[in-house]
Amino acid sequence: MAVLWLDAVGKDDIDAVGGKGASLGELAGAGLPVPPAFVVTAGTYRSFIEETGIDEDLFAAVDVDSDDSSALATAAERAEELILGTEMPEELREEILETYGNLDDGEAFVAVRSSATAEDLPDASFAGQQETFLNVTRDDLVERVKECWASLFTQRAIYYREQQGFEHRAVDIAVVVQRMVDAEKSGVMFTSHPSTGAPEVIVEAAWGLGEAVVAGEVSPDNYRIDRETSDVVETTVADKKTMCVKDVETGETTMQPVPDEKREAQVLDDDEIESLVAIGEQVEGHYGDPQDVEWAIIDGEVFMLQSRPITTIADDTESQAGVADGSGVATQSESNGSGSDVILTGLGASPGAASGDVAVVRELDQLDKVGEGDVIVTEMTTPDMVPAMKRAAGIVTNEGGMTSHAAIVSRELGVPAVVGTGTATDELEDGRRITIDGDKGTIREGAATTDERDAVEEVRPQAPVKPMTATEVKVNVSIPEAAERAAATGADGVGLLRMEHMILSTGKTPEKYINDHGEDAYIEEIVQGIQGVADEFYPRPVRVRTLDAPTDEFRQLEGGDDEPNEHNPMLGYRGIRRSLDRPDVFVHELEAFRRLYGMGYDNVEVMFPLVNDVEDVIRARNMLEEVGIDPEKRSWGVMVETPASALCVEQMADAGIDFASFGTNDLTQYTLAVDRNNGQVADRFDELHPAVLELIGQTIATCREHDVATSICGQAGSKPQMVKFLVNEGVSSISANIDAVRDVQHEVKRVEQKLVLDTVR
Repeated sequence: MAVLWLDAVGKDDIDAVGGKGASLGELAGAGLPVPPAFVVTAGTYRSFIEETGIDEDLFAAVDVDSDDSSALATAAERAEELILGTEMPEELREEILETYGNLDDGEAFVAVRSSATAEDLPDASFAGQQETFLNVTRDDLVERVKECWASLFTQRAIYYREQQGFEHRAVDIAVVVQRMVDAEKSGVMFTSHPSTGAPEVIVEAAWGLGEAVVAGEVSPDNYRIDRETSDVVETTVADKKTMCVKDVETGETTMQPVPDEKREAQVLDDDEIESLVAIGEQVEGHYGDPQDVEWAIIDGEVFMLQSRPITTIADDTESQAGVADGSGVATQSESNGSGSDVILTGLGASPGAASGDVAVVRELDQLDKVGEGDVIVTEMTTPDMVPAMKRAAGIVTNEGGMTSHAAIVSRELGVPAVVGTGTATDELEDGRRITIDGDKGTIREGAATTDERDAVEEVRPQAPVKPMTATEVKVNVSIPEAAERAAATGADGVGLLRMEHMILSTGKTPEKYINDHGEDAYIEEIVQGIQGVADEFYPRPVRVRTLDAPTDEFRQLEGGDDEPNEHNPMLGYRGIRRSLDRPDVFVHELEAFRRLYGMGYDNVEVMFPLVNDVEDVIRARNMLEEVGIDPEKRSWGVMVETPASALCVEQMADAGIDFASFGTNDLTQYTLAVDRNNGQVADRFDELHPAVLELIGQTIATCREHDVATSICGQAGSKPQMVKFLVNEGVSSISANIDAVRDVQHEVKRVEQKLVLDTVR
């Protein structure tokens, strides 16, 4: 038969109805909400080209060198001329129109969608290779079917088949004719992370029809959902400038401006996200593999428009973790020196980092200027750019999301991509050297460089490589300049990065610096200090402590005359109490964190020092919210440095902290009434005092009950006796000084192995 109804086909009918048709039939058969449709079979296309006698001319025309852009263009033009210039047999025309007449009484607007027999396969997506036409009526239906057939031979389709090793003669094309869903909102969903395969759902959503999302014409909202907990881990609400809609008067599909009240409004509510995730899990469960799903919502009802296997999950994600230099060769990402200045930020669409010269592409006829190792910068990455993408070291776009067709192909080609920057084509010019990071979504000035020092090698783990431990071993970093050496230890992250050193290094108190240089300069001092460390450790976590310098240290700085003169500064105006008392200054510290999150540094964690009770925690959390940081989406916690905080940790857990970290220097001095800066009583300062250990043990037990992580970042964490105690109590992580990391790693492993042996015995 020339035409089959959707409910009559399934996964075993790819040869007849193509990948898209088979997938839709399978979804419908599984009881999922799929709009009604029929398929003009692949055999019908084959009969058309053979019976009209154009087949030999067609295949001869497309037998060209796929790396020759000019030859590709000529081949595509000739193929289109042959197919569109040949009349469809009358009998076939009538069968298609008669079947359409049985779809919603023959008055439906339909989507006419290509469905090649080599499409949506487990090892090759062929994403965006053939055409789709929306809001088609009876008058144009037959011509649109022929245009779908012709799209089997676009430049991008010819090129892609050549690269994937598919014979042009062996690929046929079916056409799905499906009732249009006049969507109010739509988009794409990955049922597992498209790069790593991690158990999280990625949903992208925009207003109107989903074609604008998959084509990369709009930067959509992005939602990341943990499949194990069903929690929305992160929500990014985009500025959605345009929407794809049906013109009420003409019935044609048009791009229109999004109404002002909707541009920065969140597209999906919690119930809709929950419904999509549930359907996504059902789809993945049915197929047994992670799926890339197109969906639409109208009047609160969800429809599935397509599902294909995700073909871009890396078997070894480390293979994509390097930096590609201008020659296209992957090297280790250091992001030092000239590569440290962030010019633009967007959404990381394809992982990895790359350095290269900018090639701005505003029109498709400019693709020839993209040289080997260049970074393509364009309004939106389209599938037509695949030949140039193959040559490029990286991709940057103004618009688009991580689930656009082009992003899928970028990941499949292994080309790093940053999308949705908004202004890349205006900000970047041809020949400018940049470094892009497809993980964090950043574009930096210059090329990434490596600055190796002997000091780094001194702490780098020797063979055998660092021991694997259940208890994480992190590192303390006092100054950003030590970040490279700290990272070389192989630590699991930074347990303590002190912010005060970034501020004290300016030689001015915060208030004086702001008065002299402005608020933005002060914020940038903090951003740059944290950024250098976060770069070295990414994606390992970096826990940053907010300002905790005592007044005697500030008094030595320019502007210090205004500081209070305290008899014992260690017991005075410092930590969170100073921050909450000076919200006009503290807000700039928090703004620095907000900017870092906006730049893609999701490995940065916020830690509040010298917290006493839940009131301190609530006030600090409220200030996070005031600057635009969602405490539910970011990792934040407190230092446990006083007996009061140890005894009140349960209430703090209820207030939402994610972690509690022991500052043993302060906890010891406040528990034993011993000034740690007073030489007269130095012999009485003992972090292993039973009272100190009792407070730590109780805190760990309480935090374990409330699913709050615990760590230690005081100097005592480097002592073997303290390591043994903490591991036995069940601490989550231990943070040691740089030179002690290797010893602590081995000590933790020894204690853990003994625990296992004792259990077995």
